[in-house]
Amino acid sequence: MPFGFMIFARTAAIAIAASLVIPATCAAGDQAKAVKSTADHTTFKALQRNFASGPEVTKACLTCHTEAAKQIHKTQHWNWEYVNPASKQVLGKRRVINNFCTSAASNYASCATCHIGYGLNNDSFDFASEENVDCLVCHDTTGRYTKEPGLAGHVVAQDMELPPGSGRIVKAIDLRRIAQHVGKTSRATCGACHFNGGGGDGVKHGDLDSSLESPDKALDVHMDAEGNNFACATCHQTEGHQVPGSRYAPTARDTEGAHLRGKKDASNPATCQACHGQAPHKAKSAKLNDHTDKVACQTCHIPKYARGGIPTKMWWDWSTAGQRGSDGKPLIRKNAEGHVFYNGAKGTFGVAENVVPEYIWFNGTVKYTLLGDRIEKREEPVPIGRFEGSADDGKSLIWPVKIFRGKQAYDPVNKSLVVTHLAGDDDSAYWTNLDWQKAVATGMAAVNADFSGQIDFIATESTWPITHMVAPAKDALRCNDCHASGGRLEKVPGIYIPGRASDHARWLDASGWAIAALTLLAVLLHALGRIVASRRKH
Repeated sequence: MPFGFMIFARTAAIAIAASLVIPATCAAGDQAKAVKSTADHTTFKALQRNFASGPEVTKACLTCHTEAAKQIHKTQHWNWEYVNPASKQVLGKRRVINNFCTSAASNYASCATCHIGYGLNNDSFDFASEENVDCLVCHDTTGRYTKEPGLAGHVVAQDMELPPGSGRIVKAIDLRRIAQHVGKTSRATCGACHFNGGGGDGVKHGDLDSSLESPDKALDVHMDAEGNNFACATCHQTEGHQVPGSRYAPTARDTEGAHLRGKKDASNPATCQACHGQAPHKAKSAKLNDHTDKVACQTCHIPKYARGGIPTKMWWDWSTAGQRGSDGKPLIRKNAEGHVFYNGAKGTFGVAENVVPEYIWFNGTVKYTLLGDRIEKREEPVPIGRFEGSADDGKSLIWPVKIFRGKQAYDPVNKSLVVTHLAGDDDSAYWTNLDWQKAVATGMAAVNADFSGQIDFIATESTWPITHMVAPAKDALRCNDCHASGGRLEKVPGIYIPGRASDHARWLDASGWAIAALTLLAVLLHALGRIVASRRKH
């Protein structure tokens, strides 16, 4: 059933963590937080009541935090829309099509579990409403705040059967207690959505999954729970609820120095250089600073991704979806490790752990293939999230990336990608009926887009930067990882790398060795001649 798939993908990690927290432990944690805070929300009069809905909590929050909702309204997290100032493309979750679950449009009721608001069900949502802002989704500290798929971002404030008629009773969450124990954002609150992008834990990014809720130093030197213990906001320093570090307009090359505390700085605080500067290697390792004008820090310092024991999806073929099991439900097949490799509602998957990134030139420009863009079917995958860059544009660095490949629905007449209505209990949702014709027709109608009525599948690929899971220095790449035949940068064009096979001309190597051999032979013959000549004299 569609709810089962989405619920597991969205809340599994949080539910496990929450189940391990007993009330006494929670109370101790709450007291520790209260010591650090200048306010004890348990004493606030506005929170001394039971709440029947999320918007009621927000209304109470706004009695003190009067400008918070207005700030939220200006963010990408709220609008799910972003106009790239360089390319002029209109992007954001409401506009972009990917090759995971393809599109939020027509699926808002489920996708809105990761919206920072209440009630996002379609484009008629009131983006100007202050009470529809969800404060708790980011500021919960109890680990017990969840949003069920299918409710358009609303919470379960009283026990209810979900989905209707299923017999599954979802217990209400305690909004009063959660509201009284709010605090700063954390890896858990950010990760509740960002760890589960693409429909499940670790699916989309590869360098973001629930293993980062409490990582050790080997997994991430910055977020190490027993060490630096960085929260997401430590790097993504937020001002007025604006979170820097957007993937729609990333900073590929930061030419600024380290940020000085107290100094106004308009550059991106989430880059490596914002803390480490342009020459981070000291003393005996200073030679490595010669690489920073061509190589991103992440290239050497994130040798592999998906290192926390949670696999990431590497490819997804929607064209194979549609099979049902003997029970009439979508067929599920798992591999020897217990990972699903086929789901009748979604198709065939490939997953991997400890993945070596691919490497490309990247200058910060990302071009997206959007709904209505004309694309031709071909043997090679069509890039739908293409990173641009080159060795000679003066703006690019060599970056580690995850390139996600798959097959997705396509209109062969209009030659464009399509919006598919996947989630819902209605008869047109694909996860309910496994009927592509109905699902695509409904999805395209929801966004007022032309659909020919014909469906094919097209190979696509999308690119994702690898920038989390920074390894300790001892695990960083060594010289011979790149400066060797078959090394990591073997396929990166436009640059000479000593030791790389592609930078060797075989005829030149052969000529050089021949000259060296002839020189050695000449030396030996000369020495032999001297020896013979000296013996004749005696």
